[in-house]
Amino acid sequence: MSNFELIIGNKNLSSWSLRPWLVMKHFDIPFTETMIWLDVPETRKTIKDRSASGLVPCLYDDDMAVWDSLAICEYLAESFPEKNLWPTNKAARARARSIAAEMHSGFSALRGTWPMEICKVGLNVNQGPGVKQDVAKVIALWEAARRDFGQDAGGPFLFGDFSIADAMFAPVVSRFETYGPVDMPDNVQTFYDAILALPAMQDWTAGAKAEIA
Repeated sequence: MSNFELIIGNKNLSSWSLRPWLVMKHFDIPFTETMIWLDVPETRKTIKDRSASGLVPCLYDDDMAVWDSLAICEYLAESFPEKNLWPTNKAARARARSIAAEMHSGFSALRGTWPMEICKVGLNVNQGPGVKQDVAKVIALWEAARRDFGQDAGGPFLFGDFSIADAMFAPVVSRFETYGPVDMPDNVQTFYDAILALPAMQDWTAGAKAEIA
C-alpha cells in the first residue's frame, strides 16, 4: 500500500496546493500533509529541498515524487481507478480534462490580479478588462459543463459528481468569494455553492483560518 506525503504551501495562499489536497480528502485517499510557509525568507530553500520543481505541491508515493497539481491528480486517477476521479462518461471525461487543462494553463489575469487569500471575503474589487474577460470565460465554461453534463447527471458539480475538474476550479470559487461578489446564472450558482459546502473545502478553509489566527 502506498504511503503518500503531500507537500503543500500554507492554506490561505496556495491555490495550486488546494487542488490535489481536495481530491485526496474528498476521495478518502490517506496521506500525510507537510505544509511549507510561503512568502517568508526561507521559503525557496525549504521547497527546493522537498520538490524537484522548486514549487508546491509535490506528492511523494513512498520515495517517488510527482509534482504539478494536474500531474498529481492524474497520478491519483491512475492509482485509484475504482474511485472515478474523472467522470465515467467518455464525452464528459473529455470535456472535464479539457477545461481542467485550460484552467491549468490559462486565466493569467484572474490568477495574477486576484491571488487566493481564502480567509478574506467580499472585498468587492472592481474587475479590470483582463480579469473581467477571464471571469466571463470561467463562468461560460462552468455553465456549459453544467448544461451539457452536470444537470443530467443529477449532482451539483460540473459533471454531476465531484471530479478533478471541480478541484481545478475550486480556487477560482475562493477568489470570487474574496474579490466579488460575482454574478452568475442559477445553474452555475449551484456548482459554486456546492464547492463552498464541500466538507473537504470547509476543512481547508478552517485550516487557513487557524494559520492566521
